[in-house]
Amino acid sequence: MPVIVGYVPTPVGEAALERGIHEASLRGERLIIVNASAGDAVEGDSALATAAAVARVAGQLENAGIEHEIRQPQRTHSPAEELLSIAAADEASMIVIGLRRRSPVGKMLFGSTAQEVLLNADCPVVAVKPDRRPRGRGH
Repeated sequence: MPVIVGYVPTPVGEAALERGIHEASLRGERLIIVNASAGDAVEGDSALATAAAVARVAGQLENAGIEHEIRQPQRTHSPAEELLSIAAADEASMIVIGLRRRSPVGKMLFGSTAQEVLLNADCPVVAVKPDRRPRGRGH
């Protein structure tokens, strides 16, 4: 049973990846990183990780000794649908997603991937936020 991580190349995605690595290590399970986008354009889509970012993530997972797979599904579904579909097909033990602050209007107009995953997953979902605490000087 793998741990599934919804990944985007942002601080939110990095927080989800970090927690996913922790959870997979704790459980001795493999990690499936899912990098999907709601956009129709492959070029310039900020949610899609570049080849360099994918290589960096793969190196990070290899260094951590985590068995892993990185998937970048083609846009046939929303990111939430992709995560839920992969989690069901691979019988995931959990899904890890990142959260970001959004305005009520933003949620209304664009929906919420996190909300859809939280409400529709058949397995536990861990939602994390990036650490915004100041670093250094005794913090």
